[in-house]
Amino acid sequence: MTKHIFVTGGAGYIGSHTVLELISNGFKVTVFDNLSNSSGGVIEILQDISGESIEFVFGDLLDRKLLGGLFGANRFDAIVHFAGLKAVGESVEKPLLYYRNNVEGSINLIEAALQYSVNRFLFSSSATVYGDPEYLPIDEQHRIEATNPYGETKRVVENIIRSVSLANADFQYGNLRYFNPIGAHSSGRIGENPKGIPNNLLPFVAQVAIGKRPYLNIWGNDYETKDGT
Repeated sequence: MTKHIFVTGGAGYIGSHTVLELISNGFKVTVFDNLSNSSGGVIEILQDISGESIEFVFGDLLDRKLLGGLFGANRFDAIVHFAGLKAVGESVEKPLLYYRNNVEGSINLIEAALQYSVNRFLFSSSATVYGDPEYLPIDEQHRIEATNPYGETKRVVENIIRSVSLANADFQYGNLRYFNPIGAHSSGRIGENPKGIPNNLLPFVAQVAIGKRPYLNIWGNDYETKDGT
């Protein structure tokens, strides 16, 4: 029987690439996204590239009723959870927005998973949980000490997932702590193309390269290079 994977944030950058990989490996995929930092047109591109129909549900993880209905009507085998706000600067300005969206939304998703016995959970975390590095390269034994609300929401959700797993022997999980993920699909049709101001380094570099932005800001002048940058 074909395994059915529920992918939140599946229209986003990493989510869309993951959806293609899942489909190419024989999985059925349902994409759940509120399109706050992506476009519904991505789903059409994914279907065109893969040659497969992809179920797309427009929705928000804060909508518990919608989640309950979806999980009640489907038999999901696993969840890949990408959905969440991710701008560090904005999280400092609007911390409650980030805690409500990232933490409460994740709790709603985990509760639905437990209620309907979906015991495979992969969480898109972030390297920001490490805070300012004590040593480089950072490894998984590095202490966790987020320095902004965005990173703290990721740390909190990781801890929630770990606690749920300890309380439920069947619940298995993985946390992915990215640094600066880069790249695009070999077709060139999907890549990182955020709405508004990018939150990662490489989209800034790419937008400067094509003339969309005049220059790349370098923050700080005390680095160990000839001119401090």
